[in-house]
Amino acid sequence: MEEVTLNQILEAREARAAEQARLLSEYALPLVSFTMNIPGPIKDTPLIRRAFDRGCAALKAALQNAKLPVVHEGVKAAATGCEALLAVRGDAHEVKRLCTEIEDASPLGRLFDLDVLSPDGRKLDREEVGGGARNCIVCGAKGRGCASRRVHSVEELQEAARRILEEHFAAADRQAVSALVTRALLDEVYTTPKPGLVDRNNNGSHADMTVATFERSVAALSAYWGRCFQIGCDSAAERPETTFARLRTAGVEAERDMLAATGGVNTHKGAIFTLGVLCGAIGRLWRPDAPCRDAGKITEECAAMTSAAMEADFAALTPETARTAGERLYLAYGLRGIRGEIADGLPGVRDAALPALRRARAAGYSRNDAGVYALLALIARGTDTNLFARGGAAAAREASAAAGALLMGDGFPDMAAIARLDETFIRRNLSPGGSADLLAAALFLDEWSEKDAGTPAARPMRADS
Repeated sequence: MEEVTLNQILEAREARAAEQARLLSEYALPLVSFTMNIPGPIKDTPLIRRAFDRGCAALKAALQNAKLPVVHEGVKAAATGCEALLAVRGDAHEVKRLCTEIEDASPLGRLFDLDVLSPDGRKLDREEVGGGARNCIVCGAKGRGCASRRVHSVEELQEAARRILEEHFAAADRQAVSALVTRALLDEVYTTPKPGLVDRNNNGSHADMTVATFERSVAALSAYWGRCFQIGCDSAAERPETTFARLRTAGVEAERDMLAATGGVNTHKGAIFTLGVLCGAIGRLWRPDAPCRDAGKITEECAAMTSAAMEADFAALTPETARTAGERLYLAYGLRGIRGEIADGLPGVRDAALPALRRARAAGYSRNDAGVYALLALIARGTDTNLFARGGAAAAREASAAAGALLMGDGFPDMAAIARLDETFIRRNLSPGGSADLLAAALFLDEWSEKDAGTPAARPMRADS
């Protein structure tokens, strides 16, 4: 981070004014000049750039929605701060009104300076479009009185700006995680055909649940994922095991919410555990300037959080204490189920589902078909305890072999063949529910890891000295 001098700031302003004059002469259109209102001598950091990119995205979306075409866009980054100049075809007052709304829409907007110049070069005031005086970022007082009288120190102003930036992106990333998990869970149930599972064609091997049951469950769990993310953020400085202990408590409450919404039907118990830990891991790794989107690092954090507790759980199991089907299968076959998956860093997601999803998408297949392909890859691993619990070891191995056989060809498996496998699973009362949970986790990680691709935050910016 480079501190800049007053002379550098003044030189940057002169250069910006010259570029504004050039664009006004060339286009004779209203011009938006966007900079960040950052106190202190440090004007350019990764966090400031992220906020600037968010402002650029909001500005372009507002102009597009208002059907005001951008005919020129220039963006640069320098030690003196990020700058954007946009020539817009439309009424200057309408453009200024949109810019004022963006500045006033959230605390983050208080750090945006969205000036609008009319074609004759006059800078429009906020008051011309119904905007009022802006508030002090420290005390909230209206107008420029605090600045003109230097009521607050530079340190106070810097701290206020830092707080605005960090609080905005903590909330934004929490909401993004929650929304993407919710979407992944819905996409998982909608993925069709899924052998033995509820999908848009049928209820699979489940007489007690439908797509609608899953939709109610997803809605009931919508707030849980953000809570897990926040638990990870709040305990990031503590030992990973501490985060997991808190997540377990939250998971018990989420299970109650699920069962209340579904009338006692277990739709998402495995997903509550798996995706809850994933959200907690993202929270632990979170930074306001750059949320961790590396699937490998996220799954490694999952292992760090859970491995000790899971190994202790397995070590304590005896024929007398084993209560669940999964625990009995561990004693009988050494199958570690979803707990083992998490403790090992989700190898099914990392090594099977995610690569399969991405191969299918790269080959041009839809999200639905890529999900089917990834599910087959998960079933073929032969570790789904639900298959063992429902059909026994022989039937589970046959089911895995059948899924693997569909993946043997060079191309994408035939949908008719997958539908026939679905019929076989239903006839034999087989349901790969553990694989379904891992599919949802893979769908989430696939989107989360690519969420910012193609946005200004991921785009190299021209650096000017």
